[in-house]
Amino acid sequence: MLELYNQIQEACAFIRQAWNQQPHAGIILGTGLGPLVEQIEVEASIEYDSIPHFPKSTATSHRGRLVCGNLCGLPIMAMEGRFHMYEGYPLKQITLPVRVMKALGAELLIVSNAAGGMNPYYSDGDIVVIEDHINLMGDNPLIGINDDRLGPRFPDMCAPYDLKLVDEALAIARRENIVAHKGVFVAVAGPNLETRAEYRFLRAIGADVVGMSTVPEVIVAVHCNLRTVGFSVITDMCLPDALKPADVPKIIATANEAEPRLRTLVMGVLDSSKR
Repeated sequence: MLELYNQIQEACAFIRQAWNQQPHAGIILGTGLGPLVEQIEVEASIEYDSIPHFPKSTATSHRGRLVCGNLCGLPIMAMEGRFHMYEGYPLKQITLPVRVMKALGAELLIVSNAAGGMNPYYSDGDIVVIEDHINLMGDNPLIGINDDRLGPRFPDMCAPYDLKLVDEALAIARRENIVAHKGVFVAVAGPNLETRAEYRFLRAIGADVVGMSTVPEVIVAVHCNLRTVGFSVITDMCLPDALKPADVPKIIATANEAEPRLRTLVMGVLDSSKR
């Protein structure tokens, strides 16, 4: 953690050379959700592998760059693609960009992902506004000596997602006639998808959707006191009694098709956060 502080400062110094603004929000875009970047008035675009201590994104459909500019009249930083535990990176490195966003002045984190739906009332293409999560990744980005400059030793997780913003996102969905649910996200390490028995287990412990990301970033966001709102796009249904093999191109296509609806919610939440 002590070394991590210096890494954050070095990454911030590099980014400030290209974009010397204070972001209001940081946005993390998951699988198939990169087109939101097209709505940003781009002032700087930085490849991840040029930023000190940032990993390289190897996941399918993840562009791998940091886009800085304005969205909804607010300065923002958007990650066009994220990092995953299954790529072999430690969680402290995966979550480094969240700490960089905070160190540069961000107050809000908006995180999105593609996920498998386990709630039988959901359908492909629906959006879930995450109200809570379960960490089954077998690791935690806060393990190790705590650096009090970055956050408290024992951060409270009673409300990791800002409930006011959850309600705001659902209100926007109703107003715009977008199918959206409030649900619980469970994170697993991957990269394999789950067995029928595992889907039954995950559903039984209270999860509505499952994915391989998001939870580490949100844990760190809570640790460094960022307001957070999260969205999952359901790209395939994972019902154990009607399970079919995963079709990755179809998953990406479903995420792309849902992206305009997600964009509406993200921009609506961002606009409401001004107040």
